[in-house]
This record gives sequence, C-alpha cells and structure tokens, in this order.
Amino acid sequence: MKRSIVLAMLALILAGCGEEPLPLQTGEADSAIEEATEVGTVAPIARVERLRVATTTSLYDTGLWGYLEPMFEDMYGVELDVLYAGTGKALDWGMRGDVDVVTVHSRTREELFVSEGFGLERVPFAYNYFLVVGPADDPAGISGMSPEEAFSVLMENGEAVFVSRGDDSGTHGKERSIWTAAGFDYEAEVRTAGSWYVEGGSGMGPTLVMANEMQGYTLSDIGTYLAYQGDLDLVPVVDQGDALLNVYSVLQVGASRNPELSAALVEFLTSSEVQRLIGDYGVEAYGMQLFSPCAGQDI
Repeated sequence: MKRSIVLAMLALILAGCGEEPLPLQTGEADSAIEEATEVGTVAPIARVERLRVATTTSLYDTGLWGYLEPMFEDMYGVELDVLYAGTGKALDWGMRGDVDVVTVHSRTREELFVSEGFGLERVPFAYNYFLVVGPADDPAGISGMSPEEAFSVLMENGEAVFVSRGDDSGTHGKERSIWTAAGFDYEAEVRTAGSWYVEGGSGMGPTLVMANEMQGYTLSDIGTYLAYQGDLDLVPVVDQGDALLNVYSVLQVGASRNPELSAALVEFLTSSEVQRLIGDYGVEAYGMQLFSPCAGQDI
C-alpha cells in the first residue's frame, strides 16, 4: 500500500512539471523511490525483514502461533508470515524453498526431509496427544479401547461414521498408521470400506465440525479439540495408547532466504522462557495443558 502511494505521488509530481509520466519498468520503481527519498520528496519507508513459517493447522487453530508471533516479532524486529496447512503441504513448501521454517508433527517425514537435505535438523519443541472423539452415546461401543482395537471395531461395524482428515496432514498420517497397526491396508481396504468412512480433505477444526454435524468419530489432537470443544457435542472416547503421542518439531529450511532469523526462531521456540509459555498456554482457559514443552528430548 505504501509503495503504491509513493508511486502515485511521483506520477503527480512529474505531471505537475508538464511532462507525461512514463510507466515505471521493473527495478525503476525502487530507484525512483530512493531518489525521491534522498531529495526529500517523500518520507523514508522502513523496510522490515520478513520470515516465512509453514505450520500445521493444529498449531494455528489452537491459537498458539497467534500467541507467540508478536513476541518473536518484537524481539527481532521482523514480520512473521505464518502459513498453515497439513504437514504434507507445509513440507512441500519447505522443499520448494517457499518458506524459511517448518513446524510440523510427523517424525518419519521430518527425518526424511532432513536426510534429503531440505532441512538442517529436526528439533522437537512440544507434544500433546491425539484422541478419538465421537458422540456421547458411543454408537460403535469403542470407549476405553486401544486405538487399534477401536479402529478394528469401526471397520467391523461398518455403519458408525468416521471422518478422516484425508489431507496428507500429520494427523492423517497418524490415522493411517493406526489402521496399519490394526491390520488393515489403508488404500485397499479402508478408503474403499463404504460410505461410513468420510474423507473431509480439510484442517482439524473443520474436520471436527464435520464429524459433529454427522455425529461421527474422528481422530483429533487434544489441543484443537479443546479449542473447539465449546461448539461440539463430541466427547473423547479413546484417549490411551502409545500410538496417540503427538510430537511437534521445528525445522530450519536449508534454502531459507534468511538463515540467521530462521535459526533465531528455532532458538526462540526451544528457549526456557518460551518453553514455559508453551506449557502454560491454554491452562487458564481449558483447565489443562494444550501442549507440553519438550525441548532437548529425543521424542
């Protein structure tokens, strides 16, 4: 917006001199602005550095990035552009060099991202757990089961609706791994199992809303579920099992346009003060932690 105003002013100045202004070509705009600034025609424009971060929908939907973003911006004098999508999309942006930092939750894919040279290091900074949530009357009767047992019962039932993220996200990857552990071929058996299995193709918040509207089950991270709980009739029905661990990591992109600030964001998220803030986030509003800090742990 400021740039457009400056160019408009320059055009008016030239017009006032009786000359027909010519369209500015690539590169000429910056030169014209600099010259105008030097002679005092326009006030200097502050150029603020920008850092691009790709994050998962769960970290965004819970409001954690909205909470941390202004702190980092004030500390480093930078504009943080936070783009949110599923883990697959976020990592794709990192592979293309479209972002400087990635914060996602799929260890296997994160380690592959690093081993293939797209990221410098996988650095865990927080974790929580997944839940299988569903209607309070639990029509499939899966309450208290392990995730693998619950998925087996859903398959055998063939009627109780299950809404999948279906978006190649970290949550979708976790769901696929549970189906595999339960003994099912995801592509050959689960996706074609029938109308009870619904692929939403969207983020965690919209998936919870869809499951609520259909009175079905879904797999959700606990943070997003708590953030949306007030608008849902769904309750946790499966909340125990090693498979439900959900670890978030930060990865500096190798092709970052600003490696110094990228490294600073990794340091910021893993610093003792920010780790404390992450652990405290949401406790007052929800009565429990949305995220547990875990910097320095190999999980």
